Amino acid sequence: MQIKIISTGKLKEKSYQQISDEFTKRIRPYCSEKIIEIQAENLKTVSTEKIAREKEAQRIIPHIADDDFVITLEIEGKTFSSEEFAQKIKQLSNSGLSQITFIIGGATGLDESIKQRSDLALSFSKMTFTHQFVRLILEEQIYRAFKIINNEPYHK
Repeated sequence: MQIKIISTGKLKEKSYQQISDEFTKRIRPYCSEKIIEIQAENLKTVSTEKIAREKEAQRIIPHIADDDFVITLEIEGKTFSSEEFAQKIKQLSNSGLSQITFIIGGATGLDESIKQRSDLALSFSKMTFTHQFVRLILEEQIYRAFKIINNEPYHK
């Protein structure tokens, strides 16, 4: 199975990149992880947030394959416990799915076209987080899910 994370914006701080690199290394024994960072739209150069979302969507869409199971990170999405998230990953893997694509939007969220392509809207909280934190939380939860699936220590 391959996990692809499409993230709007880059991890700018070196410490965040180190954390991401560590989780990528930890995830590697369980699956292939690919991270795609797309350019965030500069809100000072567009007239509306809607236009910013549309431009970011145009950068995201080419990275989504037709047969990807797409999970978007959205405040309005479904919340899972770590165990439920692990069960979802396991279910998708057992269904013969080869790739799960997670999409993290930019400062203005995700365009409607991306939300419509989503197979599952996932929320980590009703709170708003930066795309950088969401990416790190997502990577940690993916790692945790594989530890749970394989009955390995780490989870608690």
